[in-house]
Amino acid sequence: MTSLPSSPASARIDAWLWAIRAYKTRSAATAACRAGHVRLNGTPAKASATLVTGDTVTVRMPGYERILEVRRLIVKRVGAEVASHCFTDHTPPRPVAPALGIPQRDRGTGRPTKKDRREMDRLRGSA
Repeated sequence: MTSLPSSPASARIDAWLWAIRAYKTRSAATAACRAGHVRLNGTPAKASATLVTGDTVTVRMPGYERILEVRRLIVKRVGAEVASHCFTDHTPPRPVAPALGIPQRDRGTGRPTKKDRREMDRLRGSA
């Protein structure tokens, strides 16, 4: 395991979200802050908001919300395993969506056969 870099005195929230790999790019983290998808201790956060160890960051992702507690401040992007030591994830488990799956048909129930078409025509009375 790679050791963590030394912790800076302060970190911008957009840089921290990028560094812990919550967003692929720092500009995406900044855009999420501008759009109101990021909350710091319950209040909407600007991208330039500074973080302190112990803060709670709520990030709205498509379909769910991640609740992260800041354990360590970093501003440089590091590996996923190392980044996981910088926050505690308090996100509740997502509900499992019902499996829709592909409906299974009995053999021969797809497109009607010539025999089936003749029977349907007889029922309709058109032949």
